[in-house]
Amino acid sequence: MGQVTATAEKTVKASPQRVLEAIGDYDGVRSRTLTEHFSEYEVREGGKGDGTVVHWKLAATSKRVRDCLMSVSVPDENTLVERDANSSMVTTWTVSPAGDGTRVRITTTWSGASGIGGFFERTFAPRGLQRIYDEQLAKLESELAG
Repeated sequence: MGQVTATAEKTVKASPQRVLEAIGDYDGVRSRTLTEHFSEYEVREGGKGDGTVVHWKLAATSKRVRDCLMSVSVPDENTLVERDANSSMVTTWTVSPAGDGTRVRITTTWSGASGIGGFFERTFAPRGLQRIYDEQLAKLESELAG
């Protein structure tokens, strides 16, 4: 077993505080920035930032669907962390000033499978997840521009 990491980032025209608030708005902005890869989205506790619990299914491929129950924490003014109760998956959203905007970085890590399956997972899963996150970041950018 090895750790698998997928990362995506984009610079958007909004302040870091505004971006972090949007990312942590599970009742509103986040539900509108999901791609078709997400289904059964439901806020189960909270809805804004720290302490939120949210459920979704993520279809990375037609055969690979993860049932995610994410607990949200906001450890500092630049970071939002989602920890999956159903797996080792942890997604960290980090915002930082970048010129007249904000760089948004999404990093997801999890314990991958072993053997040949793990090799393929480490090789292909990060690219697939990065494409999903690229779409999500484009939708976030549109949401913040509106």
